[in-house]
Amino acid sequence: MPTGHTLCHCVLCQDIEEPDPRIQSTVDVIQQHGWQVTMVPVGCDEAPGWAYTIGLWHRHRIPELTMFGLDVRMMQTLLNDLAQRAVEKRPLEAEEVRHDIAPVPVVLKAVDYRWYKAFFGTAIDFYRRPPFPVLQVVWPDRHGVFPWQPGGEGLLTRQPRLDLHPDEHPAGVWTRNL
Repeated sequence: MPTGHTLCHCVLCQDIEEPDPRIQSTVDVIQQHGWQVTMVPVGCDEAPGWAYTIGLWHRHRIPELTMFGLDVRMMQTLLNDLAQRAVEKRPLEAEEVRHDIAPVPVVLKAVDYRWYKAFFGTAIDFYRRPPFPVLQVVWPDRHGVFPWQPGGEGLLTRQPRLDLHPDEHPAGVWTRNL
């Protein structure tokens, strides 16, 4: 990962005088708090809601985070907590199992950049050029089974497998907009 802002093309690093009004509030939050959690509520297309951070990569060179399928306010809290821990030097690594942000373990999965346009539009507008790194925070079912494990396939209606190439993902609510 880059260690400086020289490779960053975001609206702040490129000193865009008047960013698109749609992202000005995002810019303001990032400047004040270091990152923002964008929440996308349950859609009319039956897709569960999701949330993702914007600004972690810009400010801290920490991958952005995303989470799907739970209450958006709960995901906002979990992503903020995980981001704060990362900023306080608890690094985030793909394939890492974390036991410190939820009552159940979660796994961090690297997101394939081919999903970005479908799910991270405001982040793309902020960074102006993907790819920037994103880790998906994946949660298990009530039996501790994750979507990639036998018996976990049912979770794919609530949270996609963004670690897969979109062509490898089972068809469904998550692949309709690709």
